[in-house]
Amino acid sequence: MTPNSRSEITSATRIVVKVGSSSISGENAEQIGPLVDALAAAHARGAEIVLVSSGAIATAIPFLNLDGRPTDLATQQAAAAVGQNVLMWRYQTSLDRYGVLAGQVLLTAGDLENATPRSNAQRAMDRLLALRILPIVNENDTVATHEIRFGDNDRLAALVSELIGADLLVLLSDVDALYTKPPHLDGARRIEHVPYGDPLAGVEIGAAGRAGVGTGGAETKVSAARIAAEAGAAVLITATQLVTEALSGDDIGTWFDAAPERHTSGSDIPLA
Repeated sequence: MTPNSRSEITSATRIVVKVGSSSISGENAEQIGPLVDALAAAHARGAEIVLVSSGAIATAIPFLNLDGRPTDLATQQAAAAVGQNVLMWRYQTSLDRYGVLAGQVLLTAGDLENATPRSNAQRAMDRLLALRILPIVNENDTVATHEIRFGDNDRLAALVSELIGADLLVLLSDVDALYTKPPHLDGARRIEHVPYGDPLAGVEIGAAGRAGVGTGGAETKVSAARIAAEAGAAVLITATQLVTEALSGDDIGTWFDAAPERHTSGSDIPLA
């Protein structure tokens, strides 16, 4: 059931949660534990949970003795291969406390753009959820190219929400909500509610997040929220540290209403 407000979040059946690189890598790697606590609590009440997690490349940086996020494609691909392994180990180790099994799903833009791989991905995700597995989704950076990719995992999360018919998408980052202007500026006010189709006129949407680690920001989250809302999912944007409150229906973050009618095909949603 698509929730009409935060107070109905606990009744959502199928939920996609997206977390960014800066929230679960480097000095913030310890946030994986509390994140898993919140996901496991929702899983325990019967919800089907999908986690879209960035962080493979960022997680690999210290293991490869890099000074920062690599800029050349080959090193990005190598870092993704190393970091994805470590990241999945960290998630599964934390999920073991609850007896929940994770399943890794790596997607490329082509997988969701073309009918056959898209259908295969949808079928696999539905089966994982039916088996009470918690899918952990990321872009397949080891084989992705600069020319053909999602661009950021906010967009990937929105397209996954559309793919599986999610009721709710929760976009987590370093900032607790969207604001009328960048939150560090005087006069910035939290945007509590965005009705479906609201153009957010007069709102200054800018980038956010820890520089040099992630690729998304407020602008990508608004774009992703619109895609998911159009597909029939309500959307909540808030901070990773508030994920427990978010999945409990507390009055936090920025809420986007879903479209009155659910969009199901996804074939006309651009990937870039």
